[in-house]
Amino acid sequence: MYYNEEFETLPRPALEAFQLKRLKGMVQRVCANVPFYRESFAKAGIKPDDVRSLDDLRRLPFTVKQDMRDAYPYGLFSAPMEDIVRVHASSGTTGKPTVVGYTQKDIDMWSELMARSFVAAGVHKGDIIHNSYGYGLFTGGLGAHYGAEKLGASVIPMSGGNTKRQILIMKDFGSTVLTCTPSYSLYLAESAVEEGVDIRSLKLRVGIFGAEPWSESMRGEIEEKLNLCAIDIYGLSEIMGPGVAIECREAKHGLHIWEDHFIPEIINPETGEPVAEGERGELVITTITKEGIPLLRYRTRDITSISYEPCACGRTHARIARMSGRSDDMLIIRGVNVFPSQIESILMKIEGVEPHYLLIVDRKENLDILEVQVEVDERIFSDEIKQLQILAQTIEKEIKDLLGVSCKVRLVEPKTIARSEGKAQRVIDKRKR
Repeated sequence: MYYNEEFETLPRPALEAFQLKRLKGMVQRVCANVPFYRESFAKAGIKPDDVRSLDDLRRLPFTVKQDMRDAYPYGLFSAPMEDIVRVHASSGTTGKPTVVGYTQKDIDMWSELMARSFVAAGVHKGDIIHNSYGYGLFTGGLGAHYGAEKLGASVIPMSGGNTKRQILIMKDFGSTVLTCTPSYSLYLAESAVEEGVDIRSLKLRVGIFGAEPWSESMRGEIEEKLNLCAIDIYGLSEIMGPGVAIECREAKHGLHIWEDHFIPEIINPETGEPVAEGERGELVITTITKEGIPLLRYRTRDITSISYEPCACGRTHARIARMSGRSDDMLIIRGVNVFPSQIESILMKIEGVEPHYLLIVDRKENLDILEVQVEVDERIFSDEIKQLQILAQTIEKEIKDLLGVSCKVRLVEPKTIARSEGKAQRVIDKRKR
C-alpha cells in the first residue's frame, strides 16, 4: 500500500534527477533570501551556479543548531512573515528555543509526508488514530494530526498526560492506531492493568512511536504488552517534525527517508567527511522543498547508517538504521530535549546552590525518570528539613516551568559529588538501550 505510489517508487535515476533539480532551486533561493547562507557561501568561495550535480552538495557548508540559535528567532527564514502560517520551536541550551516557520505549502507537504508515513506503517482511511504526542510548540502532536486528517483517518487529539482518561478513551472510542513515545506506550499498558483494563483486548493494531531512542527489545515488549505492530518513526523540528523517515510495515528494517524532499548524508562526526554505505556516522539532512526555513546540510547529531538496497515494500527511498545515539550531550526524556547546560543555567540562578550537580536518568515502570543531585552550601544544608524541602521543590518547579520536564531534586552535602580534573561527568544514564 502506498499513499503516493508514483513518488514513493520512483526509479533511483529519476529520483536523483528530481533531487538535483530541487536542490539547485533551493540553493538559489536561500542565497537570495537568507543573509546567513549568502555569507557562508561567500566565505567558502562558492556560488549557487557551482552546484551542478548531487556530488557538489558536499562542497557546501554545514548548518548546525548553533546557527539557528544565533539567528533567533527569524534570522534563517527564507519566506517573509506574511507568508508564515505557523511557528514551532524546540528547546536549546541557552534557554532560547530554535524556531522554525512553515508556509502553507510547507504545512501541505508535511501533511502529505505524514500521510505517506501512516500508510507505510499499515494505517488506512478507516482507522481511528489515538494521538498522544504533545500538542503546542512541540511538532509531534500537530504533525501527526494533520497527517491523519490528510489520509482521511479519524484522529483523537489526546496529547500527553491524563493517562487514566487515555485508557478509557481508547477503550470506548475503539482506537486502532496509537501514536506516542515508546516509553509512554508501555506506561499506558502498565496503567491499564491497574485500571482493570486488558489493553491487549482493545482494537489497537498499529503503534507509531518516536521522539526518543528505543531498542528492538523494547519493540518486542511493546508488541507483546499492547498486541500491536510497533513502527519506528523519525523526525526533528529543525527539518520538519515527525515524518522525515519511517519504517515500512512489510520489512521493519530501517526507516525510509523521503528523498524527494530531503537529501541525507552520513558523515564522520569528527572529520565531516562522508562514510561508506552501511557505515555508522552522523546523519546530515538537506531540505529541498521547504519554503519557511530551508536548511543546507543540517547536522542532526544523530548517529545512524544508510542503505540504498531495494526494500521488500517496493519503495525506492533510502533507509536509515535505528538511531544508536547522538554526537552531542543532549538527553531525550519522555520526548523532551534536555541539555545538561540548561539545568546548570537554572541551578546557578538559585541562591545557596553550588556549581556541582549530577543528572541521573533511569527508566522505571517504562517511563524515563530524571533525578537532579545538586550540592548546596553548608549554611543551607544545615537548615531544618522543611527549608530544604522548599528549596528542592523550587528547583523542581523551575526545571518543569522552563524545560517542560518533571524531575526529582535531591539536595546533597557540599563536596559529595565527585570532582574531575578533566571533563566533569554530569550525566549517568541507566536506561537500557
